Amino acid sequence: MLADLERQELFDRREFTLQTALALLAGVTITVIGCGDDDPSPTSPTVQQDVAGSVATNHGHSATITAAQLSGANAVALNIQGTASHPHTVELTVDELRRIAQRQSVSKTSSTDSGHQHAVTFN
Repeated sequence: MLADLERQELFDRREFTLQTALALLAGVTITVIGCGDDDPSPTSPTVQQDVAGSVATNHGHSATITAAQLSGANAVALNIQGTASHPHTVELTVDELRRIAQRQSVSKTSSTDSGHQHAVTFN
C-alpha cells in the first residue's frame, strides 16, 4: 500500500512539473531565421492588382487585366471595347500574363474590327 501511495505522489510531482513547464513555454516566442538570408526583415506577400494597358490611337477603348486573370493559369482573350462603339480583342498567353504580373512590358496588337486595330501595351 505504501508503494502505491509513493507512486501516486511521484505521478503528481511529474504531472506538476510537466504542467509548470508547459505554462512557462506558453508565453515563449521562437524566431527562426533562414541560413544565408541577408535581409533579416520579413517581407509581406505581394498582393496582385489589376493592370491597365495603354491603347494607341485610342477613341474610347479600355484594356484592363484583372488580378484574377493575372494569377490564373489560363490564356486570356481581353475585350477592350470600353466606351468605343465597336469591340477589339487582345489575346494574351499564360507567359505574357506572367510577365505582366512581374511588371515587365508586353505589347500586343488587337484584333481588326471596324477596319482598324490598336497596339496595346501593358507595363
